[in-house]
Formats: sequence, structure tokens, C-alpha cells
Amino acid sequence: MRRHHFIIAILALVLLAWMTFLDVVGDDWGRLDGSLDNLVIFFSESIWPLDWSVLDASPPCEGAEGFFCSPAYTGIIETLKMAFVATILGFVIALPLATLAASNLSPTWVSIPVRIFLSAMRSLPSIIWAIFLLIFIGIGPVAGIFAMALYTIGYLGKLQYESIEGVQNAPLEAARAMGLKRSETSLHVAIPEAANHLISQLLFMFEYNVRHGTVLGIVGAGGIGYHINNQLKFLAYDKAAALLIVVFIVVVAIDMLSMYIRSFVTEEGDVKRPSWGTVFLPAGIAARYHHKKSTQDEEE
Repeated sequence: MRRHHFIIAILALVLLAWMTFLDVVGDDWGRLDGSLDNLVIFFSESIWPLDWSVLDASPPCEGAEGFFCSPAYTGIIETLKMAFVATILGFVIALPLATLAASNLSPTWVSIPVRIFLSAMRSLPSIIWAIFLLIFIGIGPVAGIFAMALYTIGYLGKLQYESIEGVQNAPLEAARAMGLKRSETSLHVAIPEAANHLISQLLFMFEYNVRHGTVLGIVGAGGIGYHINNQLKFLAYDKAAALLIVVFIVVVAIDMLSMYIRSFVTEEGDVKRPSWGTVFLPAGIAARYHHKKSTQDEEE
């Protein structure tokens, strides 16, 4: 994609977004009057200063005291446990489905139904899955785990099969020429080639589930969201904001951990320079575009 074509495309998208925004807002501009003043008043009177008593002990606790008995600690630990189990469970189920959904590994009559299944799994957000599961399972972290796992299967599965479709065709063709089965090609060629993306997506999904665990607690699915919901019920916004700061710190720590883990699968000089064309093109077309461009560069 040439530079001037890219600039025209961006300007057209911005113009379209602005026209859509005007169409959606309509005559509601008046609602923005005084909104900034209201925000300042709410922040100064209801949130600031933050109430860090959520870091103090809140019995009963078994074998713990001080910070390790606080709502912040017990809540975030339960959320991390829920997110970890849900992410691993979703990943283990999503990865085989992603290989079936990838068009470069499976025929159309297999990939299309699997893609429809993955779309169905992510069509409902985790909180809706949690509401359904709470009816069958009851209030508690188990419903939250399965709710996050179901959404993880659909969301992570889509990311995975798009990454697998972005794998260059040369290794796949070599595997087929050697007589490898589809399952062997997926396991020994496609997945290792896309490993960096798959690990990044796995860690991103874990981070997403940790963040979304704060929402699931509102419907009774456990975790730190349960404590945030309790504070909001009593209009204790300063305590709820302090708990949200704890969630923010944990999310940043997970992001740093993600960078560290991905460094083991990203070798220096092994990452190709991306182009803006890959932002707008599907993974399969982008891979062929890169292959064609690299071939032209070598010929020159």
C-alpha cells in the first residue's frame, strides 16, 4: 500500500467516523453541559482522597493477618486464580479448534462450521455467560471460571486461527510434500511458526480475564469484583477506587511479565518489520503480500 493511498484511506475513515458520531449523538449535545464540573465535584467529594482501609485486615481469615487478610489481597488472589484456570481451560480447548478453523490447514467444510461455533461462543460477553451459569451452578467463583472460559474459547480461538493463517506457506507446503497429516502439520509446523503470537494472545487473554473478573463479581461470581460491588452498594466510592488501583497495578505487572516471557520466543533479527498494509488486510492475504514483496526485494 502506497503512502498516499494510506493517507487517503485514513482520512476517509476519520470522516466516516465523524459523520457516524454526529448521526448517533443527534440533539444530545446539551447533555455535555456541566459534565466536566460534575466530574470534578464527584472526584473531589466522593473519591479523593482514596480510602486505603481496604488493605487492612478484615476478619474472619484462616491463618492470615494484616494485609494478607484484607479484601484487596483476598479478592485479587481469587480473581487471579479464576482468570488463570479459565484462561488455561479456554486455551486448551481453543487451540485445537483454531487449527480446524484455519483455512490453510482445514478444508472449507470444516473451517466454516468451526468459525461459526467460535463466533457463537464470543457473541455473549462473559458477564452474560456468568448470569446464565449462576442460575445452574449458583453464586460463587465456579460460575465465574466457566463464564470466562466460554468467552475465552470464542475470543482466543479467533485470534489463534488468524495467527495460524498468517504463517508463511513455504513451511506448510514442505510439510505436505513430506506426507505429514493435517494434525502433524498443525502440531509440528503451524503452531511453532505462530508460537510468538499464540503466547502473546494467551497472556493478553489472561490479562483480559483478570480485568473482566472485576465485572463478574458484580453479579456474584466472586473475586475482587465482589468487594468492589459491596463498596458501590454503600456508595463508598473512595474504597472502590482504591480496589480499582489494586487491579490496575496487577494488570501492569501482568503486562511486564508478558514482555519478559515473550522475549524467550522472539529472537533478535527474527522479527520482520511490519507494514501498514497488514493492518487492513486479512492475515492470509497479508502473508502472501509479504512473501511477494520480499521476493521482489530479493530480485532487485
